[in-house]
Amino acid sequence: MASGIFSRRNINQLRTLGGLSGVATPFVEYLVVAGGGGSGNGGASGGGGGAGGLLAGIVTVASGTSYTVTIGGGGAGTAGNSTASGEDSVFGSIRATGGGGGGEYLTYDGKPGGSGGGGTPWVGKDFPPGGQGIFGQGNRGGKGTAQSAAAANGGGGGAGSPGVDATVGQGGNGGTGIASSINGTVTTYAGGGGGGTYANSIVGAGVGGAGGGGAGAVPSNNGTSGSANTGGGGGGGGNTGSGGSGGSGIVIIRYPNTFNDAISVTHGTKSSITGWTVYTFTSSGSITF
Repeated sequence: MASGIFSRRNINQLRTLGGLSGVATPFVEYLVVAGGGGSGNGGASGGGGGAGGLLAGIVTVASGTSYTVTIGGGGAGTAGNSTASGEDSVFGSIRATGGGGGGEYLTYDGKPGGSGGGGTPWVGKDFPPGGQGIFGQGNRGGKGTAQSAAAANGGGGGAGSPGVDATVGQGGNGGTGIASSINGTVTTYAGGGGGGTYANSIVGAGVGGAGGGGAGAVPSNNGTSGSANTGGGGGGGGNTGSGGSGGSGIVIIRYPNTFNDAISVTHGTKSSITGWTVYTFTSSGSITF
């Protein structure tokens, strides 16, 4: 894929050029959101899963070239020791990285990803950090507390803000996502999952971040999964409960409706909003301009 990037001013100028009407598409605006990270438990409780990485911008495209679209799945939630990070989403050469899985017993630290998962305390591992996010795609996860009877877990990072650190008995909230109106409706994507809590003296579990992040859970309860096609992170499971799975990703592409329709589209849905042609992918496919 060509790497030329246009500013919003450039788009407005191009849209007013009558000579571009009815010709092959020279550029597109895109939103690429990866799958969110899942959370776990493993006999303790889970940190919130990190949101899938989010990339948005404008890129030039070549006429007659087929561009691959890959929709990343969310990481699986589990009652065990292995939290899964989300899968990458791709449009041509643009790749958003899957969210990091939340920490749990044996791994403690949140996993890195587009946004990082929240940390989980356990014996000998106080204040475990959240996983690191990728600059330009997301943020770090929150820290867990010191190990105690009221231990709690950090929230997963979101595309718009870091995951919140846990406090005694209170799981950290998931980081907030980022709102986009690329499809004509303002929608928030890539919120982090809330952290779960471990045992007694419970204040509460972490809330999922705006943008599809799942809520964390108190003991014996399961964390909530991230919302599908938002890249939201899974909520941390409470002690003896399972962690939530991450939400799957999404790719949305649009361009001024003065340009021709795409030559071919596989597994993408076409829609129209004032001034724009929009293609939305919730499963993997391809598009040729």
